[in-house]
Amino acid sequence: MKLNPLADNVLVKNAQQEETTASGIILSTANKEKSLICDVVAVGPGTEEHPMTVSVGDRVVVGKYAGQEIKLDNVDYSLVKVSDILAKVE
Repeated sequence: MKLNPLADNVLVKNAQQEETTASGIILSTANKEKSLICDVVAVGPGTEEHPMTVSVGDRVVVGKYAGQEIKLDNVDYSLVKVSDILAKVE
């Protein structure tokens, strides 16, 4: 399934990966806070008031409580407004 953001929305994926022990056990991330650094997966076309300033593949910093969390094909994403993106990571 593919999700195409509309207007000034941006689909981002948490940049942190699951933590795994040396023996291969995946540690729970349920109690961890949402990462502020995310990878841009898809972008909407933008609006006159909010032109798109990010592209697919950019690594960005988003506000801690920004966006709507979405689970798609067992992967967690967030759908955020372009105005909720605070910075690009270079």
